[in-house]
Amino acid sequence: MEDKKIKDIIENIEKAIRGKKHIVELSLVPLISEGHLLLQDVPGVGKSTLAEAIARSIGGTFKRIQFTSDLLPSDVLGVNIFNRAKNTFEFKKGPIFANIVLADEINRASPKTQSALLEAMSEKNVTIDGITYKLPIPFLVIATENPLEFAGTYPLPESELDRFMMSLSIGYPDETTEKEIMLKGEKREVENIKPVADINDVLYLTKLTKEVFVDQSILNYMIKIVKKTRENEFIKIGISTRGSIEFVNAVKGYAIIKGRNYVIPDDVKYIAPFVLSHRIVAKDGNREFKKEIVLEIINEIEVPL
Repeated sequence: MEDKKIKDIIENIEKAIRGKKHIVELSLVPLISEGHLLLQDVPGVGKSTLAEAIARSIGGTFKRIQFTSDLLPSDVLGVNIFNRAKNTFEFKKGPIFANIVLADEINRASPKTQSALLEAMSEKNVTIDGITYKLPIPFLVIATENPLEFAGTYPLPESELDRFMMSLSIGYPDETTEKEIMLKGEKREVENIKPVADINDVLYLTKLTKEVFVDQSILNYMIKIVKKTRENEFIKIGISTRGSIEFVNAVKGYAIIKGRNYVIPDDVKYIAPFVLSHRIVAKDGNREFKKEIVLEIINEIEVPL
């Protein structure tokens, strides 16, 4: 089991995101599990820095899209432009054509523009005027979302939330770390990050992730958790089949992050809230309550030995 490359990437990202190793580890799960990541948090805690640090660490292409109320789908995907010299239309690629795409403040864009991401996230290609264009591989969308009570935001529809493998909240740094950041001021540590891996390394880690062993007893354990979300009295809409597939893939990815080629029950218990909470629809609409529901469900189900 080769985990040195993952360790190098984690340590490299920590140069820019200090005191948050668990967040750094979790953020790499969608990268090697062919998923996408949603960062739900207040502004100014390092969401954009994390995305850029990941891209720089793997030597991948990086594009940042600032989502605003007047952003159009063509601003994300690209547009056909008429070339007078050649008397034909040429496709000008949008910022979606990158290995790591930061969709910054995604909930500030209109639902129409948000939906432009759906095909890209699901199929890893985009279709413009009937022609399909493949996106780079690996392809990871890292979207940031401000809390809904902030002015000028649109809630993400369930169909779009379901496209994100995991949802994380970075949170504020501890007192010691924040003091160090305050002393250093505005200096962007991420700009000094050099690649410690390349695209082929990521593809190899993805291959390893697909080969991770999941015992039948653990798979049954995961199915019970998913089923409980569909039966819980506080949940209006439970986990979809797509969500259950992402659940397995994320758990396998986390096993690789931890240097194993097999899944243990603790992987499932730890990963579940990050994969399931943003997918369920609580009857009272309380966002924080959803995570509590998932944790209660996990505690109710017997853990396989």
